[in-house]
Order: sequence, then structure tokens, then C-alpha cells
Amino acid sequence: MRYAIHFTPPIHHPLAIAAAGWLGRNVYSGDAVDHPPVPGFTQREIAFHTALPRRDGFHATMKAPFRLAPDVSEGDLLKALMRFAGKIEPIVIEQLEVARLGEFMGLLPQVPCEAATYLAARTVQEFDQYRAPLTEAEIERRDPYRLSAAQFANLHRWGYPYVMDEYRFHMALTGPVDRTLATRLEPVLRQVFEPHLAEPLRVTSLALFVEPEPGAPFRVHSQHPLGRIGVKRPASAA
Repeated sequence: MRYAIHFTPPIHHPLAIAAAGWLGRNVYSGDAVDHPPVPGFTQREIAFHTALPRRDGFHATMKAPFRLAPDVSEGDLLKALMRFAGKIEPIVIEQLEVARLGEFMGLLPQVPCEAATYLAARTVQEFDQYRAPLTEAEIERRDPYRLSAAQFANLHRWGYPYVMDEYRFHMALTGPVDRTLATRLEPVLRQVFEPHLAEPLRVTSLALFVEPEPGAPFRVHSQHPLGRIGVKRPASAA
């Protein structure tokens, strides 16, 4: 079993509902969801291009998937996450947009969000003690020979290449696509998601995701509100 700590909107949030339809799976229940009709694409094509993020579930990574260290239990991780979330202020990402990041299409902040980067760095540092060391097979799956020197160092230090200075908040909506396909998909993604991007995105919780067995889809195990429960605080602007 593997765990991950991510941000994902609450189950009834309009963005979560739109993402479940686009990806074809509800990350909370695990249930399949019908893809919306997409001009110029068949349902099979959309299912193919969304296969990777569908398995991972709609999210922005904070702590990438990891196996628990031998002396750590799920209960230990849950208690630590609850304590950690209670000490963190909610943040606001002022504006998300449909954009390309590397080979993937997804939702990214229009302007880099320092608060989100800081939250991710704190999460990585706080929970590294709960992570089992990577196996050689896990390192090879990250294709280390294609990584930059900084990414390679991150992989060995933190178990994931894209942390700290290499981190960028994003919520994936496709698997790898070439530029031609990305150009075709972009207007479709804008049509599906832009109605839900007019308001700033409030990051008010962290979610524990679980992968019950190798290759199984990730699901939300539990949501953990940021800030002390019962104390209303204004979200910090990003």
C-alpha cells in the first residue's frame, strides 16, 4: 500500500465535479463517471488521454506517493497529518488557468503561487520521516537519466524529483500529449473548466490518498482541514 498527501477540492465543489466527469472517475468514491461529450473526440479517445490522471485522481501534489517506513503505521500517519494540518493556515490561489506543463495539460496558477510552493515544501519535509526509502526499482521507474542534477538530488533526498525549487502547483487533466494534440485539447479543456475558474481557489484542506495495492487507482482516504477546527480565519492571499 502507498500513501500520498495532496490537495483536492471538497467532494461537492464544482471543480471536483467537473474533474470527475472529465477524468471519468470520482476520486472520493472510486466510481466511474461518464465523460462529457467532447466535440472532435470520441469517448474512447478521451478515456485514453485521461488514463494516467484518472488512476492518480484529481489533485495537486503536496507529498508524492510513498510506502510507509517499517516502524510507522497508518494510524501514526493520520495523527501526524491531523496535527500538521491544524498548524497550517489556508491559502488562496487567485486564478487558475488551463495550460501545458511539460508533456501534460492541466490547471496551473496564472501567476506562480509562493504560498502553495511553501505549503508543498513544508509537507515534504514534515512527512519524509514516515516514508520508506526508495527501492532500486522505484528509482528506475522515475527514469533518473532524464532528470536534471537538481531533480536527481531531490529524488534521492526526498523520494520525488519535483519538490522544493523544482515544484510547481498543478492539477493534471491529461497524460503525455504532443503539441499538436495539446492544441486540439486546449479549447475543449477551457470549455469544460473555465466556468469553474472564475473564483479564486481556496486551499482549505489536505487529503490523504491511498493506493490499496500496486497499480490500483488512488482514492481519497480522508480530508484534513487546515487551521484549528472551530476557529474562522481569513485565508492568506497567495
